[in-house]
Amino acid sequence: MSTPATITGRTTRTGRTTRTGGTTSSAGGASSAGGAGTGSTTSTAPRPWLSRTAVNGALVLATLYMLLPLVWLVTAATKDTGGLLAGNAFSFEDFNLGANLSALATYGDGVYFRWYLNSLLYAGGGAAVSSLISVAAGYAFDKYRFRGKEKLFGVVLLGVLVPTTALALPMYLLASDVGIVNTYWAVFLPVLVHPFGVYLARVFSAGYIPDEALEAARIDGAGELRTFWSIGMRMIMPGFVTVFLFQFTAIWNNFFLPLVMLSDQQLFPLSLGLYAWNSNAHGEPEFYPMVVTGSLLAVVPLIVAFVSLQRHWKAGLTAGSVK
Repeated sequence: MSTPATITGRTTRTGRTTRTGGTTSSAGGASSAGGAGTGSTTSTAPRPWLSRTAVNGALVLATLYMLLPLVWLVTAATKDTGGLLAGNAFSFEDFNLGANLSALATYGDGVYFRWYLNSLLYAGGGAAVSSLISVAAGYAFDKYRFRGKEKLFGVVLLGVLVPTTALALPMYLLASDVGIVNTYWAVFLPVLVHPFGVYLARVFSAGYIPDEALEAARIDGAGELRTFWSIGMRMIMPGFVTVFLFQFTAIWNNFFLPLVMLSDQQLFPLSLGLYAWNSNAHGEPEFYPMVVTGSLLAVVPLIVAFVSLQRHWKAGLTAGSVK
């Protein structure tokens, strides 16, 4: 007759019982009998593919919404007057781009390209000088201490809240008193002031330029201007490019200020010149192809600016990821 096997055990401080003479060990009170239970509840797991599909679908719709006007502009620029008025602008039938470009270059002794150079001068030069002023002001607000600094910065922020169209008439009165109405300076000087650029520059200065680097430059004997130009300006370059692109786009699309300040067509920017042509197109439909083709060419500098300067944007996005 066989005798039952004896199982001896001991309980540890954690409540774990160890069986010596068996093959298993179990935690006290933690096991449940196989097959016993009151039932199981199944939880529905989230479907990540569904959320990804919804997000991707929304992005595709947003992309199509933004690209549709550009696609229309590209195809419409290849049409003559009859093709545009017929309503088949989204096709490349009756390709007439060469004739439209020729008419654009010859009308008014090439006044369109004079407007193009004016816009490059207003937007390129104005954005460069304005960005430099904004970065210098933001650097000063961030790195220097002086009486009334925060109150003065509050006045700058109030300037952000004022729409530029509300300032056009006061600036016209000031320009009239100075005697610069209907000159390049009437459009160039007002765009040098950019309160939002000063705010952005202060934020970038606080995040990109450590005080230790400036102190080291001063210890080495560098003056304040040398420290700003050689140390601060190099570190804050992504911020400078950001302010430049904002201001370049704003000046390039500026319409109301040149409308108020200028009456000489030789000084018009593209926005005002194309507006004048479009106003004439209601009585002379031959202007429609030139307006559309001119609008297509007017988009090119904006695309070139954003594509050529995008590496600075990427540097700005990744600058905070490495300490």
